[in-house]
Amino acid sequence: MKLVISADHAGFALKEDVRAYLEKKGHEVVDLGAYDGDHPDDYPDFAEKVGDAIRKGIAKRGILICGSGVGVCVAANKIPGIRAGMCHDTYSAHQGVEHDDMNVIVLGARIVASALAYELVDSFIGAKFVANEERFQRRFKKVLAIEAKYQCGDGPASPA
Repeated sequence: MKLVISADHAGFALKEDVRAYLEKKGHEVVDLGAYDGDHPDDYPDFAEKVGDAIRKGIAKRGILICGSGVGVCVAANKIPGIRAGMCHDTYSAHQGVEHDDMNVIVLGARIVASALAYELVDSFIGAKFVANEERFQRRFKKVLAIEAKYQCGDGPASPA
């Protein structure tokens, strides 16, 4: 499978491990940075790179990593068409694809070690959307309707 992967400085080491693991298994992995973990950077930039690459058709799925996973997950889900889920267990990693057509898995480098990350990405990659079940189609259409409703360009919400 062709995948895009990206991480900020906090997720850099885990990104390198996951990228090497996937390449060894025969997957094509497009690395969108960061390319070193020694310089502070901003997680939204990497979330946008993965989301943009998926929207452009470079890959159908992506992997995002930051320290906790929360930041890149929030940022990625602002991009129309991106359905990112933070997964720290294998059930969520495959169920997110099967039920919700999740196209980006998010990992927290300070939460999961490499061995678990390998299991998570394997579960994510091996899963397929269960499009033949009416309940999942119905729910997915509702998610897309919410996205369309708020995609009108009214501008960003004000911080609380």
